[in-house]
Amino acid sequence: MKASHVRKLIKPIESAYSEMFSGKVYTVGKGAVSVRNHSGEAELTVIGVHGFLENHCYFTQAYEAPTTELILLTCSNYHIPVNGVTPQTPTWEVPIKHLEGTIEYDACILNQALANLPTTERIRIHGHSRGGAVILEAIMQRPELYEHVEVVLEAPVLPQGKLHALVTTLLEPVGHGMWPWLIRLINSTPSSAYGQAFFGKMNPRKKALLAKLFCATKDHLTIVRNIENIMAWMERRDTSVYGLVRHGTFLIPQVDRILDREAMLRSARQSPTTMRIIETEAQSHFITLDSKEWVPSLETLPRAVAV
Repeated sequence: MKASHVRKLIKPIESAYSEMFSGKVYTVGKGAVSVRNHSGEAELTVIGVHGFLENHCYFTQAYEAPTTELILLTCSNYHIPVNGVTPQTPTWEVPIKHLEGTIEYDACILNQALANLPTTERIRIHGHSRGGAVILEAIMQRPELYEHVEVVLEAPVLPQGKLHALVTTLLEPVGHGMWPWLIRLINSTPSSAYGQAFFGKMNPRKKALLAKLFCATKDHLTIVRNIENIMAWMERRDTSVYGLVRHGTFLIPQVDRILDREAMLRSARQSPTTMRIIETEAQSHFITLDSKEWVPSLETLPRAVAV
């Protein structure tokens, strides 16, 4: 990438979205992990991994029970979407050797969180879109951590998957130098102009979370790196990783204009019987935001077997 392009791309992007948060926030490398306070005694743990240009608030309303310990990732070089909490450096943080802004880097953040933070034996990890790829990569890095973990992959980026043709068509003519200009253009355009095509029918929660997508990262370089890495990862990875998942669910939307639904299904069907495929009636890529009814019940969470 040309130095002049990099200079344009590393200009900071101001944070444009945050919510009140009660809990602790730990910095891990160039990312973060937030642990929400829970009012009851924790019975189970959910770890949420957000998608491309999203933030961890994607999961907060889907997992509101007072007995759910909710742990939320903020991927590398993304803004932490919380108010009123000072991030702290945990004693268990270890350096990450991968390039920041990649699926591989964020998988290391996930594994550090999983190894150190849950206080219950019953654990679900729920990843949306790029977050699905982060989970699969994390399993490849440290399969032993996932022996008794349930995985939910929602409209996920998968090995041998593809972007939707509409997205590919839009990205093809965009050179690195055009990104800052393009993002400024998108941010100045009312989301109603393109929202319906990509996001499906809107509701208040969707509107709030998707209105400022292009302000989710700290710079434009992270956006470019995320996109290039997602495409390379899908091409490079094969479906053998599914053999390492003990308890898993693929949530597939009926309509997806971000990722290629057929390629997603083809990939998911390569998985062994330990993973189930649920074809939802969700009308967009954002299944949880369309309706919480598609999120599998936590009653089915596996219990660790005492040795």
